[in-house]
Amino acid sequence: MKEKKEQIEAYEPHSVDAERSLLGAMMMSKDAIEKMITILTPNAFYLKSHRQIFETIVEMYESNEVVDVVTLAEKLRNKGILEEIGGKEFLANLLESVASLANIEYYARIVADKAVLREMIRAGKRIIEAAYAMPEDVDETLDEAERLIFSIKEKRIKKGFIPVRAVLTDVFEMIEKAYRERRFVTGIPSGFNDLDKYTAGFHDSEFIVLAARPGMGKTAFALNIIEHLAVRSDPSVPVAFFSLEMSKEHVVQRLLCMHAQVGIHKVRTGNITQEDLSRLYTASGNLSESPIFIDDTPAISILELRAKARRLKSREDVKLIIIDYLQLITSHRRMENRQQEISFISRSLKDLAKELDLPVIAVSQLSRAAAREKRPPKLSDLRESGAIEQDADIVIFLHKPETEAEQNIFQVIIGKNRNGPVGITQLYFQEDYTRFVELERQYEGT
Repeated sequence: MKEKKEQIEAYEPHSVDAERSLLGAMMMSKDAIEKMITILTPNAFYLKSHRQIFETIVEMYESNEVVDVVTLAEKLRNKGILEEIGGKEFLANLLESVASLANIEYYARIVADKAVLREMIRAGKRIIEAAYAMPEDVDETLDEAERLIFSIKEKRIKKGFIPVRAVLTDVFEMIEKAYRERRFVTGIPSGFNDLDKYTAGFHDSEFIVLAARPGMGKTAFALNIIEHLAVRSDPSVPVAFFSLEMSKEHVVQRLLCMHAQVGIHKVRTGNITQEDLSRLYTASGNLSESPIFIDDTPAISILELRAKARRLKSREDVKLIIIDYLQLITSHRRMENRQQEISFISRSLKDLAKELDLPVIAVSQLSRAAAREKRPPKLSDLRESGAIEQDADIVIFLHKPETEAEQNIFQVIIGKNRNGPVGITQLYFQEDYTRFVELERQYEGT
């Protein structure tokens, strides 16, 4: 064991020859620089001198400066590190290390792979040290171990350090496309056009809170979004649904009735027609092909939820996570009060959205005092913690005005929108199907 540990500490995977060839190629070709900055980060280079040279070349590229031995040497001299890395002669030797510009992407993969292996070794050391420390909270230690490994995999998939100049072309293409198409949705659409006009869709890393009093259709609204994205959209959007209140069978039954437009009470009592049965069979076929992933673990801990979300993101590339509902999630930590626990859970969900780079929607209850009142809800009504309001990028309230004329008309109140306007829109609730539709569609009979 000791011998193995000494071997690990004595050697970290790297390829000096591949690093030298890449740096030489970047001094010879602007195209090589543009390719390398989409594959490598400075930390991918094993030697400090190589990291410094790479960083300086990228800086020069971003400033639209010519990169060659003379200009690079001058830049490094101005930084006071030219002699430290070996002087101008060292840079000249890098040029001689280039066997062929045609092979630079292959060399880049060698360098990137070695960097991943080094990160794995370092993560492994941290995991071993944490385990030997005999922590009281093993679940938290396990979560941290999983996060370390997942972050390595995510870095390998994602692009690394990229200067603004390299991204501007893509950004302007997006701007020009939006100008041509005049699309108001730039994220994942909710399926409700009037809502999307406020939010422009749900965007990566956003934490969205959907809140209402009991019996106001929070779960139905969440399932409407799922059905739209995973079943009706083309191409379909993979969605994860953590259902802490309803069983997976009840969730699927709701989705089935919603999609088939067959009354859920009729289905539960068996009081359906042959036409209803036919519609249910068709809906079942559509649902069976849809990328919907359901977890109905009761009282799931935030650690377990995060672990499952990471695995699902890695294996199925889900684009949206919905949790029903926030107050039923448990914490592995001992807190002084429930408010602190909810604050911790809320922050953890916000961090999860950023870590996985996808939108996370959490259904939430309102405070008991607000639940008893008939007025439209407001941000301060979010139950048990002001942290929910602070953490959320978007807060959506569902509210049903207590007037006979508006019996099935719900207000959708955008109470907070970090990157857009707030406001109110309306939806009609088809109670038999637990389905929300826009008013014009209801009046058109669709």
